[in-house]
Amino acid sequence: MTATLLPENPAASAGATAAQVLPPRKARKPRPASAERRERPGVRIAAWLTIIVFGGFALLPVYWLLVTSLTPKTDVFAYPPKLFPTEISFEAYTSLFSNPQLFVYLQNSVIVSVITAILSVLVSAYMGYSFSKFRYTGRRALMYFVLASQMFPQALLLVTLYTVFAAYNLLNTYTALVLSFTTFTLPLCVWMLKGFFDTIPDELIEAARVDGASRLRIIHSIVLPLSAPGLVAAGLFAFVRGWNDFIFALTLAGPEKQTLPPGLVNTYVGEASTAWPELMAASLVVSLPVAIAFILLQRFLVGGMTAGAVKG
Repeated sequence: MTATLLPENPAASAGATAAQVLPPRKARKPRPASAERRERPGVRIAAWLTIIVFGGFALLPVYWLLVTSLTPKTDVFAYPPKLFPTEISFEAYTSLFSNPQLFVYLQNSVIVSVITAILSVLVSAYMGYSFSKFRYTGRRALMYFVLASQMFPQALLLVTLYTVFAAYNLLNTYTALVLSFTTFTLPLCVWMLKGFFDTIPDELIEAARVDGASRLRIIHSIVLPLSAPGLVAAGLFAFVRGWNDFIFALTLAGPEKQTLPPGLVNTYVGEASTAWPELMAASLVVSLPVAIAFILLQRFLVGGMTAGAVKG
C-alpha cells in the first residue's frame, strides 16, 4: 500500500501553485499630476488667456507706435482712434532719414552707450570679484555702501554733477555723460557680477594657485571666461542705461553732444504742436538696436556655465 502525503494547509498549497502558474501583476504607475493638469481644458484656457493678456500688454504700445508712424498727419487725431489705419503713409520715415541732425544724435548715443557699457563692466568685474573671493576689513560695509547708493534718486544728484563738471570744464562733452551714466550703473552691475562670481567654486581658484597662476592670471583666464553670461548681462544693462537716458543727456550735453532721447524731443516736440508720426517713427527706429542686441546676445544670458567645472 502506498501512502500519499497531504499538505497540512491545502489553501496555502493552492495559493503557492497559483502564484507559480500566474504571472505577477505589474503595479500600475501613478499618473503624474502635471499630465492630469495638462488634460484639463480649464487650465489650458487660463494659460493661454494669461499669455494673451501679458503679450498684449507688452506688444500693444509697440503696435501703436507702428500704426501712428504709418498714419498721415491729418488722421492722427481722428476720433474714435483706429487700430488699423485706412491709409498708409511713409512720409514720417522719409522725413526721419532725411534729417542729418538725427544721425548726429545717433552717433552720440552709440559712442556714449558703448563706452559706458565697457567701463561699467571693467570696473564692476574687479569690484565684484573682490567682494566675492576676498575677505578684508570693511568689505561688508563697502558692499552695503555700494548697494545704498541705489536708494537715492538720480535726479537729486543732477545739480551736484552739473556743478562739478562745470568746474572742470566737462560740460557738453562725452566724458560728462559717460561718467554720470557709469556712476548709476555700477552698483547694480557690481552686485550682478558678484552673484556670478559666487557660483564659481573656490577649488578652481585654489587649483590655479597650486599650478603657479598669479591673481591677475586667475581672474583673466578662469574667472572672467566662466562669468561670460554675467558680463554680457551687465554690459547690456549699462548699454540700455546710456541709450535711454534723457534728463542727464539733456542737462549735461549741448546740442552737439546730445543723444537720441533729448534730441528727438527737441526736434519733433514744440511749444505749439508735436509731429507725432515722425516722433513715433523715430522712437520705433531707436528701439531696434537694443532689441537686436538682446536677440543676438540672448544665448550668453543663460547661466550655469560653471556647472560641472568641479566634479564632486
